[in-house]
Amino acid sequence: MATRLNKKILCFVDECGTPGDREFYLGAVILFAREVGRFDKSFSDLLDSNVNEIHAHKLSKPYLHGLLDRFRKKTEHGQIVLINRKGLIHGKSQMIIYAKSVIETVKVGLKRFREEILRRPTIDNVEVIIDANHLNTHIDFDIMISNAQLENGRSKAFHRVVKIDSAASRLLQLADVVAYSRKWLVNNDMNAAALRDRFGIQVM
Repeated sequence: MATRLNKKILCFVDECGTPGDREFYLGAVILFAREVGRFDKSFSDLLDSNVNEIHAHKLSKPYLHGLLDRFRKKTEHGQIVLINRKGLIHGKSQMIIYAKSVIETVKVGLKRFREEILRRPTIDNVEVIIDANHLNTHIDFDIMISNAQLENGRSKAFHRVVKIDSAASRLLQLADVVAYSRKWLVNNDMNAAALRDRFGIQVM
């Protein structure tokens, strides 16, 4: 069991905005399962002890920049990948748009993790963790995910999608901040190169 845990990769995914809207963005935090406790604590230690859950859209830009700056300094040499990707716009329903957007975000994130961390041609034993809501608990969402897992390619690598309350996971809350960071590009506050160099967030 310990060996499997050492090899397992977790991908935390959260979103900003509404599926189908032009300002629908996803954030992904990808790391080895064995590293989750350390990175979770690193992020938690940056927050006030009385904070239960953070939501990026409720926080100021200076606060979020400072939070990401400090997290980057604490984890700069760690084995973690942060991905920001624009969600899809078109689809038959919000549930399907959401599912396809999660799938594509995970594919891109796993490619980066494989190239930058694993440095090997294949990747498997991936678990995707998302914040449970009325869209991703719908049957249409589950069908899209199941179909993707049957296909060849990177989406076949993720064996399970787990839906939890984001209040239970600091790394899901970090994924929310990563998703929200796209707004700084849209508002011309920063460019993609600055997001990567300063915060370690890769924009797709």
